Amino acid sequence: MDPLVIALIVVAVVGVIVVAQTVKVIQQGYVGVVKRLGQFRAIREPGLTFILPFIDELQRVDIRETPRTGDRQEVITRDNVTVTVNATIFSQVVDSKLALFSVSNYYVAIDQLSRTTLRAVFGSLTLDEALSQRERINAVLQEQMEAVTDKWGIRINRIEIVDITPPAQILQAMALQKTADQEKRAAILQSEGQQQSQVNVADGQRQAAIKQAEGQKQAAILRAEGTRQAAILEAEGRAQAINTVYAAIKGSAPDPTLVAILQLDTLARFADSPNSKLVVPIETAGILGAAQALRSVISGMAAEAEGS
Repeated sequence: MDPLVIALIVVAVVGVIVVAQTVKVIQQGYVGVVKRLGQFRAIREPGLTFILPFIDELQRVDIRETPRTGDRQEVITRDNVTVTVNATIFSQVVDSKLALFSVSNYYVAIDQLSRTTLRAVFGSLTLDEALSQRERINAVLQEQMEAVTDKWGIRINRIEIVDITPPAQILQAMALQKTADQEKRAAILQSEGQQQSQVNVADGQRQAAIKQAEGQKQAAILRAEGTRQAAILEAEGRAQAINTVYAAIKGSAPDPTLVAILQLDTLARFADSPNSKLVVPIETAGILGAAQALRSVISGMAAEAEGS
């Protein structure tokens, strides 16, 4: 082969290698950390960038938020109960230089830090607190981890406790306690319902008694009003009858003979009544005179009848 051709091929290959070493493409969501002869040089943003071939080295760093779900681990609470815990950590690189040069491997460092922090936080809580205060645990974990990861250029956006699993015997005891609490609550609700029912019944009876008393009161008022009205009407009737009789008597101009007849008729009615009463008129002489006058009239009428 012609030496010139070989030289051209070698130059072409070297040119391709040089271009590959010089021209770099950084994807969106990453940044490029340029190291020159092993020393930090610059940080390049996403896009097309150029470096010195064979002298500079470009290392890409993911700056997106990354969730990391740790392995399940056993921790001991303050009341000496062993629980299995699993947490997800959402972290993000905010300083690429610190992330590469302040810690050897920030992925491993975050994982180990989360394990030790979980043990420390759960060791300060009882089992009941650990099961009922997840939001507080998340906040404490994030605060304690950020105090360390800030020096690594890593930001902990949030931490979520995925699972907290107590031992089987603890779960069984908790289930029994929950059942007892539910039965207690059911008994309380039932007794409150019975109490409310009795209150409602008593209130209904009280309302009924009030209504009945009001009805009786109204009936008594109506009866009294009727009796009073009847008495008034009876009195008015008697007064009207007396006035009528008095007017009739006055209009007829009665003489002593008629008055005597009326008095005798009244005495006869008293005598016919079933009452055992003795009536003694005050003006007995007047009545006897009336009777004598009546006898004289009757005798005169009889004599006239015989003469005719």
